[in-house]
Amino acid sequence: MTYKTKPPKNMVSLFAGIGGFELAFKKIDVNTTLMCEIDDIAKHVLKQNLPNIPIVDDVCKMKSIPKGTDILCAGFPCQDLSSVGGKLGLSGTRSSLVKEVFRLLQGNKVEWVVFENVSFMLNLNGGEAIKTIVDELEKLRYRWAYRTIDSISFVPQHRCRVYVVASLHHDPRDVILSGESERSYGKVNYQEFNYPIGFYWTEGKHALGLVEDGIPTLKAGSTIGIPSPPAIAFPDGEISSPDIRDAERLQGFPENWTLPAETLSRSSCRWKLVGNAVTVDTVEWIANKILSPQKYDASKDKELHTKKAWPKSAWGLNGIRMESKATLYPSSKARISLTDFLIFPRKPLSLKATIGFDKRLSEGGMHSPAFFQKAIKQHIEFMSK
Repeated sequence: MTYKTKPPKNMVSLFAGIGGFELAFKKIDVNTTLMCEIDDIAKHVLKQNLPNIPIVDDVCKMKSIPKGTDILCAGFPCQDLSSVGGKLGLSGTRSSLVKEVFRLLQGNKVEWVVFENVSFMLNLNGGEAIKTIVDELEKLRYRWAYRTIDSISFVPQHRCRVYVVASLHHDPRDVILSGESERSYGKVNYQEFNYPIGFYWTEGKHALGLVEDGIPTLKAGSTIGIPSPPAIAFPDGEISSPDIRDAERLQGFPENWTLPAETLSRSSCRWKLVGNAVTVDTVEWIANKILSPQKYDASKDKELHTKKAWPKSAWGLNGIRMESKATLYPSSKARISLTDFLIFPRKPLSLKATIGFDKRLSEGGMHSPAFFQKAIKQHIEFMSK
């Protein structure tokens, strides 16, 4: 397809975290000219790994977007939009910072804008957050499209996030909505135990989050900094948790990317940094599609209706809003299995944690495979010895 403007060369990243957007766009030779991040530990990680990129502390104090910027990325704070957070929506002090993005765009529009956040924002308060985003984009004459994408298409981690792509002159549907996998990933086969099954041992009573050949979404941990890594039940009887270095890799970062954080805080803080990050592999897919768009077929899409919640994917062009049929799985490229992916020593799930999980599993009555329940009890017996 013919590119309507010059290929992007420069990017600005707001709410940079530990540099997921920066790493992804660097792979297609897009240069990050400025990052904005307020967290001191995350900034330290950025300074050590991306030392030549200027960092500003507070998006509220930014007066303008640098001239020559082609792409603006914003993985704005999700705490007020998460299903496990305060659920304040955009009225919360953290998630409301997305409004600063539009303040900056009013002063200097850029060709491409990319947002990322949790998928629960499509449901919270009737989809208030996504409605605000697309309303503001349309006011600025942007075309927009968004899609909920599961990172498990690229890495062995079930992680659904909403990615919004907007453009002044291009069709964002050809970036974010085109491309489909012929299969889904992560659904557990209740009859056979041929693949490892990831789960959260802190759950069990009201939720399980079982993922076949993958782990559930890496979390930031508790508000007081206690990490909550997932566990994995392997067919050979092992039940263990992944090493933080593999957790970094499951988010697309090189191993020990967050190691500099240990000079400022406890080692457990690395789990929070990784849990709050964007999956680099997913963003890299988007970045490549910006350079090489693929024509999207909208013939089966239908008019957008948003009475209670917004759909998993949608688009808006020229005053028309439509619900998209795009799935959570955009890539048909085969990914590596979890067993082959993990390369660092794993930590056996403790006896106390396993007993607690088994108890909640029994009390809650959550449906789970018989072989999984058996594996939990066998691990308790093994750890007791």
